[in-house]
Amino acid sequence: MNSVIETILRHRSIRKFEDRPLSDEQIRTIVECAQAASTSSYVQAYSIIGVKDKETKRKLAQIAGNQSYVEHNGHFFVFCADFHRHEVIGEMEQKEVLPSLESTEKFMVALIDAALAAQNAVIAAESMGLGICYIGGLRNNLPEVCKLLKVPKRVIPLFGLAVGYPAQQPDKKPRLPFEHVYHEETYEQDRTKFEAQLKQYNDIVSAYYERRTKGKRRDTWTGQMANMLSNPVRMYMKEFIEGKGFNLR
Repeated sequence: MNSVIETILRHRSIRKFEDRPLSDEQIRTIVECAQAASTSSYVQAYSIIGVKDKETKRKLAQIAGNQSYVEHNGHFFVFCADFHRHEVIGEMEQKEVLPSLESTEKFMVALIDAALAAQNAVIAAESMGLGICYIGGLRNNLPEVCKLLKVPKRVIPLFGLAVGYPAQQPDKKPRLPFEHVYHEETYEQDRTKFEAQLKQYNDIVSAYYERRTKGKRRDTWTGQMANMLSNPVRMYMKEFIEGKGFNLR
């Protein structure tokens, strides 16, 4: 097993960081690694906003549900789907590009490009001995995030990434069974086998929580997911996305 694979398999989400900023060189390296990720048809439909200002971080932390690690970290990155530059390109080259930019297909391209770039950034950061935590809570109030970060139309902040020197070393959370995630040739639809795998995973997750909390929690994964999905959140998103000029066609 090589060092890259070892870094990937050691991943934990870090939610407590040392009071120690990243250097400009570290930030540049992380962003350049993000840019090295694959991108659909060379479109590069994303941008990354770095946040150092303490007050902006504080406000973003409030939006994200008062998550302290959004405010206290080595550096905070915000990954955005971005077709602003492509609208400018259309004007520069005198081509009608809006029907493409407003399509569901290009919306998917922007989301995928941003996610691929972010995961490259994560692997780079972790290989440097840093810790990370993805922050989806920014989507609690994207209009306010857009206002704080002054993003133009056709740019959507998707998620944040808190990066810094770890001040904790949490246990690794168990993932779904390999056989439940990986299907060969066709999607496995044997319901009996499917449910058996989920029940096996529930036992693993319950044991993990019991060990981590010294018996205070025995959550199952299916229970967590059912509870979460039965309470819809951020239901403003479709209107917001369309208002930003995405997913209209």
